[in-house]
Amino acid sequence: MKLSASVILFSLLVLCATLALAKTDPELKQCRHQCKVQRQYGKEEKDKCLQKCDDYYKEKKGQEDDVEELGVTVNGDPEKKLRECQTQCERQAEGQQKALCRLQCQHKYGKEKSLRGEGEGHSRSTEEEEDEDEERENPYVFEDQHFTSIIRTRHGRIDVLQKFTDKSGLLRGIEHYRVAFLEANPQTFVAPTHVDADSVLFVATGRGTITMIQEDKRESFNIERGNVIRVEAGTPVYLINSDEREKLRIVKFLSPVNLPGEAEAFQSAGGEDQPESFYRAFSWELLEAALKTDRRKLEQIFNQKQGAIVKASKEQIQAMSHREEGTGIWPFSESRSAFNLLKKPVIRNKFGQLFEAKPNEYKQQLQDLDLAVSLANITRGSMAGPFYNSRATKIAIVLDGEGYFEMACPHVSGRRRVVSPSGRGMWDQGPSYKKVSSELSQGTVFIVPAGHPVATVASRNENLVILCFEVNAQGSTRYALAGKNNVVKRIEREAKELAFGVGAKQVEQAFGNEDDELFFPGPRGGGPSQGLFASA
Repeated sequence: MKLSASVILFSLLVLCATLALAKTDPELKQCRHQCKVQRQYGKEEKDKCLQKCDDYYKEKKGQEDDVEELGVTVNGDPEKKLRECQTQCERQAEGQQKALCRLQCQHKYGKEKSLRGEGEGHSRSTEEEEDEDEERENPYVFEDQHFTSIIRTRHGRIDVLQKFTDKSGLLRGIEHYRVAFLEANPQTFVAPTHVDADSVLFVATGRGTITMIQEDKRESFNIERGNVIRVEAGTPVYLINSDEREKLRIVKFLSPVNLPGEAEAFQSAGGEDQPESFYRAFSWELLEAALKTDRRKLEQIFNQKQGAIVKASKEQIQAMSHREEGTGIWPFSESRSAFNLLKKPVIRNKFGQLFEAKPNEYKQQLQDLDLAVSLANITRGSMAGPFYNSRATKIAIVLDGEGYFEMACPHVSGRRRVVSPSGRGMWDQGPSYKKVSSELSQGTVFIVPAGHPVATVASRNENLVILCFEVNAQGSTRYALAGKNNVVKRIEREAKELAFGVGAKQVEQAFGNEDDELFFPGPRGGGPSQGLFASA
């Protein structure tokens, strides 16, 4: 009996130690976090996801134990340690165990190298490691698992996309910006909030009224699909979904004013739980003095359990939807904060439409952010591009439909090196390009950096609708690589012959067949055929 008790006690201690160790493992933490924030998962699916994370952790620990059992021990410089470790794997392991052993050596080497690295040399090695990671995962695409819900009630939610640089160092050019989604059910109210970021809002679906408190006045806007609203940093905002059937969905582009890439929302209404009111951060004594209100009355207000997105009565909705004395309701009164993007397409044919708002055209809303907003509606079975932007980087959000995109990228492939003609060194032959591609569906976010040629294809089942926020838009030019205005058409005949190594007529025949602009018939194939990365 004593022996059994000792065995049980020992087993419990081992279990506790294992769990404690698991909690410190960053990969396991990340895996479990991603399971918990999956928007489409129910409780059962989340539990299964968490179990898979635990199983992976056990497998990983088993691989580490295999390396130790093989007697792989190395000392000294991290690079030497890696070589020695992998050499011993080759000698002592077989088959799949050999591959796992080598991977484990690489894992340990990378960790120690990043810890020991200092100065300029460390910066270069870290960037090299980032590039290796980016070979294995598409650095330009974000999906459901990259979002976190900061507000979630049974009446709606607000989801925020992770920082761009958390995915890849290649996105440092847009690290100051964030993207968020708001979804409110029919006949609901979203409580007043201000954010330490300049915001541009796009209404993707639904209709309602948004109200902003600007200094000493209140400004309200009746909103519907296609509306773009500029909200200055720190402006208190609240809104309603006045529709009885359709959800109100709003896409938010955020430019933080405090910390680059860090936007915080401040809730004035709320209680102890989500959302928590920022008033509760002050002492009751201070609030009593500032508001000239008894503490008991203040506690009744700030201890309530009301959510940030709540159901509203028809009467409340109607009252906030109608024009009141002293306030204007856009679009019936002039506004410097809002416009409709979908008034008139700048490019239109049977294969698609492009709507575009440039910073020099909408100075009050976009110019100081150096931002353009565009929406492409690609007809099913058709494509947009290929083209590239000279200066602007696109943050593209799929609003509806499905399809895929392909992009030429030099960053995920590195440069080719060849032996110099003298045989005494290596020459940098310039970049090689890889095809970065991904399937697209509603909610997918993908990035197209400046200068990167890209094409987007709609499935044969439905139109593909893509909203784009384009940063560094002032002075940016869209260069067509196909169609009636493509850049090759504008090159001199002699330059064509010298550049392509064939007769100018052959080049002109190849690039002169398509008379449409931007939107064309799509390829006959059904989508990306070679995974995320393929040599271009």
